[in-house]
Amino acid sequence: MSIPRYPHDVTPEWLSAALRERHISVEVSDVDVVAIGTGQTGATFRITPSYATDPGDLPQTFVIKLPAQDDTVRDRVAIGYRSECTFYATVADRVRVPTPQCFYCEITEDALEYALLLADQAPAVQGDQIAGCGEQEARLAVVALAGLHGPSWCDPFWLDLPGLGFPRPDDASAKGLGDVAVMSADITLEKLGDRMSAEDRETFSAAMGLVTPWLSAERDRFALLHGDYRLDNLLFDPGRSWVSVVDWQTLGVGLPARDLAYFTATSLNSQLRATIEKDLVDEYHRALLGFGVTGYDPETCWRDYRLGTIQALLIPALGFAFATATERGDDMVLAMLGRGCQAVRDLGTLDLIG
Repeated sequence: MSIPRYPHDVTPEWLSAALRERHISVEVSDVDVVAIGTGQTGATFRITPSYATDPGDLPQTFVIKLPAQDDTVRDRVAIGYRSECTFYATVADRVRVPTPQCFYCEITEDALEYALLLADQAPAVQGDQIAGCGEQEARLAVVALAGLHGPSWCDPFWLDLPGLGFPRPDDASAKGLGDVAVMSADITLEKLGDRMSAEDRETFSAAMGLVTPWLSAERDRFALLHGDYRLDNLLFDPGRSWVSVVDWQTLGVGLPARDLAYFTATSLNSQLRATIEKDLVDEYHRALLGFGVTGYDPETCWRDYRLGTIQALLIPALGFAFATATERGDDMVLAMLGRGCQAVRDLGTLDLIG
């Protein structure tokens, strides 16, 4: 069956065939396809099917992710499409992170065409990156994160997995990414620097200048990384009793606490983070042990967390430098960088690298 390129390609016949590929015998008589999400790196739609036969326990609605409708964006982020398909095709069943059930995943060899059919997580809603989250959401998020890191902890299988967006770098690629980080910081400061404090500008520049040695630190301790583990990529139910993790376009391998520090440093306001982060790290650590991680004491976990905070500056810088600017995007990057710089200073991260 062909991969749909546009929403009008998602017909009842296509959806019936896609579900049959998962050995689900059902007939779809009609579909309603409505755009959702921001569409920054792809096009996301909600599908409401009408079933001509008994659907059993199939969802009443699905979400389908297609490439960006703008070909220039699609070409630039094709590696992300491959990364996300790798997660659902190879990784999802081997880890315990809560994520939507996948019913169809297909991608072309050049990664320019892909489709990902997922169970809709409604009534769960996306976190608000600018507003930040509260303690309950943070606790759900850090425990969920352990479900990715724990089952993949120091397993060499992941080091050679094809399709990762960010595999563990060798010396040459660490140097290359370090150079890109400095360039991204320069671009970001040129465009947004007048909206940052002098202290944040100094912290940001210093941190990006240390990305190369940072990437090489603690190489013997690794796991799968989400890479962009923040509120915009988390869906919370209205009662804040569960969370679902989405958008796996930055799947990689590295020091696990990078994901943890990135989340807390960018998704909580600085005062709340400073108040509860030790408890959050302890809760994450306990969850790791529950997944069978051994030889990893709380003190080392805390040090890794402090070290990982550079992620809170690196990812916003890379995203801003190479994405199309929007008013909300600028505000979001400034919020993330402001919180991230404060976390880097509070936790003495630059001293650890230096």
